Amino acid sequence: MKGGKSKSDAKSGRLAVNKKSTAKAGKKAGKAAKDPNKPKRPASAFFVFMEEFRVQYKKEHPKNKSVAAVGKAGGDKWKSLSDAEKAPYIAKAEKRKAEYEKNMKAYNKRQAEGPQEEEEEEEEEEDAESEKSKSEVNDEDDEESSGEEEDDD
Repeated sequence: MKGGKSKSDAKSGRLAVNKKSTAKAGKKAGKAAKDPNKPKRPASAFFVFMEEFRVQYKKEHPKNKSVAAVGKAGGDKWKSLSDAEKAPYIAKAEKRKAEYEKNMKAYNKRQAEGPQEEEEEEEEEEDAESEKSKSEVNDEDDEESSGEEEDDD
């Protein structure tokens, strides 16, 4: 058949679309939760510059409440800087990156050692907390009971 699609072709096209959408949903559901102990990525040279620029900009424009205006002004200023003027920010960014890499190696080493040690540490902390809370409760009970005995006399 020339020219037109048959009904079976149209159905198979719809099925393919549905399969794609379910595959995307599966990816989102399988996404791992972020580890709060993982080191944060270091700021780039531009963001190191922006840390200082925001303070300076707020001093010069105290009534400005627009984040977009600060960002736009910072971007324009960064573009206008020469390589020599950007050098200190690049050096700071590289220093932060080296520190981040060091922290990531330590983090990855802890992860490789396994979650068993972490679980043991958490159990020890929980035991210590529960023992502490038991002793505090016992102390409070002792104080209350001693106060009641004095009232009875």
